[in-house]
Amino acid sequence: MSKELVVIALGGNALIRAGQRGTFEEQLSNLSKIATYIVQLAEKYSLIITHGNGPQVGNLYLQQETTIDVPPMPLHACGAMTQSLIGYMIQQVISTADPSLDVAVVTTRVEVDPNDPAFRSPSKPIGPFYPEDRLEELKKKGWDLVYVPGKGWRRVVPSPLPRRILELNVIRRLIGNSDIVVAVGGGGIPVIKSGEGYEGVDAVIDKDLASSLLASELNASRFVILTDVDGVYLDYGKPTQRLLPELCAGEALQMVRNGMFPKGSMGPKVEAAALYTQKTGKVSVISHLDKILDAVDLRFGTRILPCK
Repeated sequence: MSKELVVIALGGNALIRAGQRGTFEEQLSNLSKIATYIVQLAEKYSLIITHGNGPQVGNLYLQQETTIDVPPMPLHACGAMTQSLIGYMIQQVISTADPSLDVAVVTTRVEVDPNDPAFRSPSKPIGPFYPEDRLEELKKKGWDLVYVPGKGWRRVVPSPLPRRILELNVIRRLIGNSDIVVAVGGGGIPVIKSGEGYEGVDAVIDKDLASSLLASELNASRFVILTDVDGVYLDYGKPTQRLLPELCAGEALQMVRNGMFPKGSMGPKVEAAALYTQKTGKVSVISHLDKILDAVDLRFGTRILPCK
């Protein structure tokens, strides 16, 4: 009997925890802790692991711009490099935790619309946070920046919607031949159709929306988004904040449209989970990374349910 397919989207805290610089060793150590849970889940489920790459791609792109003697790579190429690097780290920690598991990493391209309005309104944060005294210097680079209260200024780039996962059939074939597939890292490498096939574009696709598309196209039994809070909160950060144990998909999408969740953090997660549930009629979950086992089994987090 084949195992149920579960798509798990790892949040940024799976790689870099608060207060860390994000060294290779730190990221590998953080992933090692998650690997013990993934190994347990692999006993019951067929798994696809997706992940973000915001800090990594931002830092790599910053290196490209500041290294005079090395030809700089475009942002989409940096996305490809970080996708492979993080996939490699996930392979390493899982094979260390259980050498019997087969882990396949797919470098994944995702088609976007060249006319997506996101290209005119950059919104996706990448790279580190910068203090106020660096603001003018960074603006001279032509960067778009946003201020995050309590953290500082951060660069933002276009974040077009994912339209089609080009390696979908490859991923589908690997599911039956590998215990774990790592795919759509960082939301996938954004590409557009051109006269010669496809060409990369400088953008970062939201990894939760791309993961939702993947889970829907594969008709996965469950879609789990892991982050650094216990679930979806109303009035987050206010004295009136409260955790929502469940939402119906239509209600959740309406709340997103009404601006009830932050655009740069919880908003895309709620939208991604709700879109998957709306398309498949199956439950999705948004939960804390450390509660991954309970979240997959629907015992923790916010559950997004089909509307009755």
